[in-house]
Amino acid sequence: MGKQYSNIKPQPAKPGDQRKIDVYFKRLDASHQNPTNQLMHYFFVPLMVLGILGMAWAIPFPHIGFIGKYNGYFNWASFIIAFGIYYYLKMSPLLSYFALFLFFGLSYGIMQLELYEKTGGIELSVISVAILMVSLAGQYIGGKIEGNEKSFNDDTKLAHITPLWVFYKLTQRFGLRY
Repeated sequence: MGKQYSNIKPQPAKPGDQRKIDVYFKRLDASHQNPTNQLMHYFFVPLMVLGILGMAWAIPFPHIGFIGKYNGYFNWASFIIAFGIYYYLKMSPLLSYFALFLFFGLSYGIMQLELYEKTGGIELSVISVAILMVSLAGQYIGGKIEGNEKSFNDDTKLAHITPLWVFYKLTQRFGLRY
């Protein structure tokens, strides 16, 4: 059985072949031409990620015995971050590093919101849902400014890529190859 596959050789990439990430970025570029809409994405996409991570962070995480003293350091957002970084690393190493720094910063912000909740403030889950709703409203308004309903629809279909697209747009400004 192993012999029949031994003659199969990997095919080199053809000059016209595109990476999957390039296809995604072209779709997002095509529906995000307006500079105001792009500027709004620089603000509202990180807020969207903050809202999603905050909601996952707020879900109680079970105590796992073998983790020992590190039990307080893991939560459901940890898995989202780990999966996101792994997925982004496969797409673009440089952009995944930017995303990792974004996740660190947002995690710090969430920890501050947790402290605020513990001192009698609003619950993390409520703040996170509010942040997510504001960010989605900002995305929708950006689509309206774009004058293209496809802009908002592409954002919802490609929500997992949109944070990388924001970094891609920023790296383009500095002439970095992603």
